[in-house]
Amino acid sequence: MKFELKVAMGEAISMLALEASTAVQARLLAESQGFSVLAVKSAGWSFQHLFTHPLAKPKFNLMLFSQELLALLESGLSLVEAIDALAEKEQQAESKAILKQVMVALFEGLPLSTALEQMPQVFSPLYVALIRASERTGDMVQALARHVTYQTQIDAVRKKIISASIYPVLLIIVGGLVVVFLLGYVVPKFSTIYESTGANLPWMSQLLLSWGRLLQEHGKEVLLVFVAGVALLVFTVSRPAIRAAMMRNIWQIPALGNTLHIYQLARFYRTLGMLLRGGIPLVTAMGMVSSLLKPELRSSLEKVTHDVREGKPMSSAMEQHGMTTAISIRMLRVGERSGQMGEMMERIGAFYDEEIGRAVEWFTKLLEPLLMIVIGLIVGLVVVLMYMPIFELAGSVQ
Repeated sequence: MKFELKVAMGEAISMLALEASTAVQARLLAESQGFSVLAVKSAGWSFQHLFTHPLAKPKFNLMLFSQELLALLESGLSLVEAIDALAEKEQQAESKAILKQVMVALFEGLPLSTALEQMPQVFSPLYVALIRASERTGDMVQALARHVTYQTQIDAVRKKIISASIYPVLLIIVGGLVVVFLLGYVVPKFSTIYESTGANLPWMSQLLLSWGRLLQEHGKEVLLVFVAGVALLVFTVSRPAIRAAMMRNIWQIPALGNTLHIYQLARFYRTLGMLLRGGIPLVTAMGMVSSLLKPELRSSLEKVTHDVREGKPMSSAMEQHGMTTAISIRMLRVGERSGQMGEMMERIGAFYDEEIGRAVEWFTKLLEPLLMIVIGLIVGLVVVLMYMPIFELAGSVQ
């Protein structure tokens, strides 16, 4: 996608055209070339605009950045040397521009947290807060290691969910292709045979043969309508308001809603524990993790924060406002007595992750045979409707 930028170099103001995936990337690329960006606008319209969020994040691998920075710092390099080394070896233009922006800020004497804070599309407030806390305590290596461990555990849960969904998706695709093959190729052959006999066909068989003839005679039109329908569906689902409405309905499903509730609490506890272990005060940390929760839980967290400010124990406030389960409330009370709330919250997050893993495994074990039964019934129904006139003809001959 092409962007036009109004830039300044010294006192001279000019226009600059750049190819970039987002406006943020175009700005970063221009700033990495020494320009001061005054304005950014798209140079033209494209179909990609339909599916591109206006605040889309640049493609920057934060996990890889943290791992590499941690390794370089552990090897004895200073922070500036480590960032400079990462910028030199980076091949992707967008990531290289981001690292150069960080380097410019560091050379100006700004701390790393302030440099990262200038790019909120790349570095989340949680990440910036963790780095800022480590700058105060002087344990940036431990903070990065803590973030890498946290992100690895979060990614493990996400990968488990994705891997569990692969087989059901393949079943749906293969089943759909089999049905399309039957309707588009096999059914029209039978239609030709039945039309030549002039026999009266059952209503369901006539409907099936009509669908088969439609696919055979207007296959391109049907394909275009299908592609347009999929594109419209993707566009609709990509809208934030539609997604929010869908999630509200999904949360109403008893078993699935409870699992999603546990997943939200797992991320909340694990992130809050990481921030507490990084030296961030409890009330501040709770305000920072509120964005991870859905609106209903976010409202509950605000009430918990209010109660904690007034001196109420966190375990009691969390229990009162529905932010705990029977297991987590006991572990929170143990953490309060031992003074290790950060570590205890991370343990609660790990416990919830195991519970989510069991729920995903149970769901996939139930879904896979159900999908096979449904696909088998659909294929079997198509075959039976194709052969039903033959069965009737054989019965009349006997």
